[in-house]
Amino acid sequence: MVYPFLILGLAVLVVGAELLVRGAVTLAEIARISPLIVGLTVVAFGTSAPELAVSAIASLKGDSAIALGNVVGSNIFNLLLILGISALIVPLSVSSQLIRFDVPIMIAVSVLTLLAAVDGEVGRGEGFCMLLMFATYTGWLIRAGRQESAATVNDSVRPLKLSMRNLLVNIAMLMLGLALLVWGAKLLVDSATTIARSLGVTDTVIGLTIVAAGTSLPEMATSVVAAIRGQRDIAVGNVVGSNIFNLLMVLATASIVSKGGVPVTSEVLLFDVAVMVLTAFLCLPVFFSHASVSRAEGALMLLMYVTYTSLLIAASQNAPWSSLAKSGFVFAVFPLACIAVSGRAWFHRNAASASESKLDGDSK
Repeated sequence: MVYPFLILGLAVLVVGAELLVRGAVTLAEIARISPLIVGLTVVAFGTSAPELAVSAIASLKGDSAIALGNVVGSNIFNLLLILGISALIVPLSVSSQLIRFDVPIMIAVSVLTLLAAVDGEVGRGEGFCMLLMFATYTGWLIRAGRQESAATVNDSVRPLKLSMRNLLVNIAMLMLGLALLVWGAKLLVDSATTIARSLGVTDTVIGLTIVAAGTSLPEMATSVVAAIRGQRDIAVGNVVGSNIFNLLMVLATASIVSKGGVPVTSEVLLFDVAVMVLTAFLCLPVFFSHASVSRAEGALMLLMYVTYTSLLIAASQNAPWSSLAKSGFVFAVFPLACIAVSGRAWFHRNAASASESKLDGDSK
């Protein structure tokens, strides 16, 4: 009877996130915030609301391992699987703002999370600092969005009509979405914990896989649909914004509501958190390559996620070779992938510069 509750919890989470995003996006449009900023904030934060609900409830129930695994696993899932699948559908263009500002912020907060966890936990003091950083980042995005919106407003853009009925309907959608998220999160945490313990699998592994994938389904749906519809900035911005939200808001909240902070074992620190950081670094050369994510790069990211998940499963089954394989993945496979992608980006940029120089010479 546990598995139906797991599926029901996932379904309720998706419906709740959908209602939350719909209401929030409409309110953001009424407030005249630009679409790119909406994608980075309202859409990204809304689709990450399941992670917030699951991690907060897990921490309150004393299941901090699921809270940590959910955040770290979701970030890896978002970048390697969601971006990989989206890029396989159609190559993803990346805006200059994402490359210059948001991606470096994502890398920085990933590194800060690694440093915060070196002592074996993410404590309450560190959680409050992360919340302050999140408030600063969000405030900057909203301010930038208003400035961009004011600069690009033209007669063809019609702001949504602000009426009391419209306002109340969207606020009601927000509240219902939040209520469903909390209920779905409780169902998911309870059923996932029961399954983990009955199968002899650690809570951390369940959090890194089943729970992380389940709570990332709204991001998956949003990015894939955006890619199919040609809204490629939103597909990438949703993932990057969600990862920043997961670390600065979700993990911070979990560490604050938990009695002793969120504990981080050395095994999780040296493999899962390390993979999360390396994945964030991998995005920089990938995005710099023609300011896009190609199908080949998408396939590489998807392969990396399959390898990572396979190693998690092997380690949970106490495979004798898993420890060595995990070390090789972190210290050899990922660095080689970063070098290969960086080399490809450098080659394409030099080729483009040479082509432009040749065209200039011919024109003269």
